[in-house]
Amino acid sequence: MRMYDIITKKKHGEELCEAEIREMIAAYTKGEIPDYQMSALMMAIYFNGMTDKETAILTDAMASSGETVNLSEFGELAVDKHSTGGVGDKTTLIVAPIAASLGCKVAKMSGRGLGHTGGTVDKLESFPGYNTSLSREDFFAQVRSTGIAVIGQSENLAPADKKLYALRDVTATVDSIPLITSSVMSKKLASGAGTIVLDVKYGSGSFMKTAAEAETLAQKMVDIGTACKRRVAALITNMDTPLGHNIGNILEVKEAIDTLRGNGPADLTEVCLSLASAIAHLALGISFAEARARAEESIRCGAAFGKFVEWIAAQGGDSSLTLNPSRFPVSKYSYEVCADKDGYITHMDAEKIGLASVELGAGRATKDAVIDHTAGIILSKKTGDAVRTGEVIATLYTNDESAVQRAKLELLSGIEYGDVAPAEDRLIHKIIGAT
Repeated sequence: MRMYDIITKKKHGEELCEAEIREMIAAYTKGEIPDYQMSALMMAIYFNGMTDKETAILTDAMASSGETVNLSEFGELAVDKHSTGGVGDKTTLIVAPIAASLGCKVAKMSGRGLGHTGGTVDKLESFPGYNTSLSREDFFAQVRSTGIAVIGQSENLAPADKKLYALRDVTATVDSIPLITSSVMSKKLASGAGTIVLDVKYGSGSFMKTAAEAETLAQKMVDIGTACKRRVAALITNMDTPLGHNIGNILEVKEAIDTLRGNGPADLTEVCLSLASAIAHLALGISFAEARARAEESIRCGAAFGKFVEWIAAQGGDSSLTLNPSRFPVSKYSYEVCADKDGYITHMDAEKIGLASVELGAGRATKDAVIDHTAGIILSKKTGDAVRTGEVIATLYTNDESAVQRAKLELLSGIEYGDVAPAEDRLIHKIIGAT
């Protein structure tokens, strides 16, 4: 095999054979193929795509490039959930305890935030003492005893994906459907869960800007997971507006607690109930309607919140904060952003609002940046809401006073006004792979 020949084939839009893909991934993981050649191949794939067969082989090769997790002891109850990323997306904090309270075993590895999207691990580290690096033995023991364990991604899990993603991030090849598909599904397959539910976002705060693009991506991921004998469903959800009202780590944890107690915002509650219902439907073998009823009851009776408290305590976090969220630390500075005209908010650019939260310290502009867990934004108004001049539309929180003006300008640049209320966007566009 010569990498030059593989690049040439893909440059001309030809299909790569299984041996070429597997040998190439193995060699690149070992450091035997230089980044400049792999960059050339990624760009050729970006422009010429891959067939479904090629994408499936690439996914499997990446999943097999390092260690894998065997969750077979939990049988069909072992579940995982993945989001393609968004602003204000704290769904794992809510969906995981709902699913666990229904009898599922949530064994999940999550990432940190980068750029305008937040990371689940960062949110969980808002709880002092929360351990994101459990040993394999402790990870399995916690799943057995509490039904949930969420840790940071293992360095040895799908190492080919880590190398390829870092390369794609700096070569403008992130937004390629076959490359996104193989990246997401290689990690999910290596993580071992038999049931996988995907939250595929579309809109201004997502890689996929349209519902049609998100549907294409979702279908390919479901097809690959199904071909690998996993039970997979994908929800295509709207990320044209931030999810919920709170953006930033501690702020999002507080909103997740409110939601588990039955007091969350309608959009966040609906997405979480739908994701949890899809998980229970696939893992427990019950109808979607019954799964939905059980998920709603789990919140209503307090079982989901109780499971959340148990999970945080089991993993070393200060669970007293779940019972008294007012004890969380708060930012030194807060600043109200007001509307400068009467009318309706007709559009919110979720990416710009996410970038405003990064300016405040809630996210990372670079991989190694330190985040401020107290920083973020609370939206008082969202798309479709009527506003009057001088009315508060958002409150900024930060410990860096110099960041306030930059964040304010970034946020305002993402808000559009009009004289007529906009048509209401569908929150969940479609569900693929679940009845």
